[in-house]
Amino acid sequence: MTVTTVKPDSAAQTADAVRWALSEGTPLDVAGSGSKRGLGRPIQTACTLDLSGLSGVVAYEAEELVLTAKAGTPMAEILPMLAERRQQLAFEPQDLGPLFGQPEGQGTLGGVISCGLTGPRRISAGSARDHTLGIEGVNGRGDLYKGGGKVVKNVTGYDVPKLMAGSFGTLTVLTELTVKVLPAPEDGRTLLLAGREDAGAVAALTAALQSPYDVSGAAHLPAAVAARSHVRTVAGVGGAVTLLRVEGFGPSVTARVAALKEELGADAVLDRDESLAVWREIKDVAYFGPTPSPASAGEGWGGGDDSRHSSRHVWKISVQPSEGARVAESIRWALDADLYFDWGGGLIWAAVAPTPDAASAIRGALGTAGHATLVRAPENVRTTTEVFHPLPDPVMALSRRVKESFDPCGILNPGRMYAGV
Repeated sequence: MTVTTVKPDSAAQTADAVRWALSEGTPLDVAGSGSKRGLGRPIQTACTLDLSGLSGVVAYEAEELVLTAKAGTPMAEILPMLAERRQQLAFEPQDLGPLFGQPEGQGTLGGVISCGLTGPRRISAGSARDHTLGIEGVNGRGDLYKGGGKVVKNVTGYDVPKLMAGSFGTLTVLTELTVKVLPAPEDGRTLLLAGREDAGAVAALTAALQSPYDVSGAAHLPAAVAARSHVRTVAGVGGAVTLLRVEGFGPSVTARVAALKEELGADAVLDRDESLAVWREIKDVAYFGPTPSPASAGEGWGGGDDSRHSSRHVWKISVQPSEGARVAESIRWALDADLYFDWGGGLIWAAVAPTPDAASAIRGALGTAGHATLVRAPENVRTTTEVFHPLPDPVMALSRRVKESFDPCGILNPGRMYAGV
């Protein structure tokens, strides 16, 4: 199939492109940098709407904790700018590019919000949608419109910006976004608990999250995954590793770490550099992608077969934390799988050897305890597999109504549609 690429450099040109597609009945593949093209169902369209020309920071009001940027602005431009002012996107946007064989730092702000990519700090800071204040974009009717605003306040009516988070570009072609930023923590340390089985590890994570010590990251790496860490202290344990992150002002971090260490019997405390490195690995699912270049916190992977992991199918499984250990054991029993836990046991990342029954085995293990999304697999697998978890009929009907209200002719990213959205 010959693919035509349309690359607007303004919101007005973007609206013109959508109106043209609408008049021709031509579905659009809405793309930024293309770093996450392997996420979701394959898109088979004759026209790609390339938003990489919509790039640049429109306004950064550090004192007001607000950033406005065009949708195609690379995260590699935004994150260092925030760091210079000791600020951050507190939801820890994921960089999944390397998981799909792309270079690091290629993702865009529009892509992060559209895919709803949120890292380990979700349990304390919220998700990407919670930090999205305003949007400008073009709906499937070709209308250029705005939603939300540039201040943090309560509003009445539909909170359209938050609806865009996780919609995968199926509701609106985003041209500009306003997001909330927050001060970066002055210090951060991570407690390490060694050798715990899944159930015991999740129990420790739960106890820490229910404590008064304001834990901002809670993850568990079984032995096979911990061995692949680039952080020497983690890989050197030689077994499973349970991790608890504490952030904030220096004296407060020191006091809270000491209290947690005494209560939980931690085996080690990672320093700031090692803490940053291990949570970046967890956030970006680095254990299941190609081996990255050495980082300052280590001198190479602790072990593991890179080709074995990079060729596996990767699943993102949301589950009740109390069910996490059971679900993980069921998946291991049914499939050749490596996995690890984030969000206090409420998120399982699994790298599974390719088999025809993987989807049914994983969703069967879940039952009604959560949902599973196929994040990485070859195109032929994503074509024949329910990539996104099937929704109950009432939710599916509502999703279709939402989709139709924004895009009645279904021209925006039709290949990524699931349950009507």
